[in-house]
Amino acid sequence: MTREGRMGRIERKTKETSVLVEIDLDGTGQVDVSTGVGFYDHMLDQLGRHGLFDLTVKTDGDLHIDTHHTIEDTALALGAAFKQALGDKVGIYRFGNCTVPLDESLAQVTVDLSGRPYLIHTEPENIAPMIGTYDTTMTRHILESFVAQAQIALHVHVPYGRNAHHIVECQFKALARALRYASERDPRAAGILPSTKGAL
Repeated sequence: MTREGRMGRIERKTKETSVLVEIDLDGTGQVDVSTGVGFYDHMLDQLGRHGLFDLTVKTDGDLHIDTHHTIEDTALALGAAFKQALGDKVGIYRFGNCTVPLDESLAQVTVDLSGRPYLIHTEPENIAPMIGTYDTTMTRHILESFVAQAQIALHVHVPYGRNAHHIVECQFKALARALRYASERDPRAAGILPSTKGAL
């Protein structure tokens, strides 16, 4: 472990999937991702690159059934690795937000690394059901799974958008930046936990 333990590593194995996730919160956006779901790989690439997280994801899932277990279990492992990498949260900003446009679509993401899982998610209705082999209804479930394991409060709002690819991608880009800002160290708060409770 380097950089004072700002790294997480999770291995998750079930009868449905085998997942390895490694994340370095103080990285440079180096990404090595393979889940077998092309568009999901593209989204995880956005998460690492725009969050400046070094991210490795290797998932072998039961894609002969469908993509659900592969996507879900990867998101669960990613959330757990993120939580592990945060450590005691001393000296971080804790809160982060970012608004990202992608052509006709817009995503607004706000995060609190609170230790309490909560998700609010809205996106345009009636978007295309599939992007390649990626089921677009899984976007919310990815966020639910990530939040449950990372134990963060996350608000994701897409007020408008037309193209399904853009609607999903701007969410991941905005999430990446919001997580980056929230997890970065505040030079004015070195050694200080950002909570009046004394625990996060």
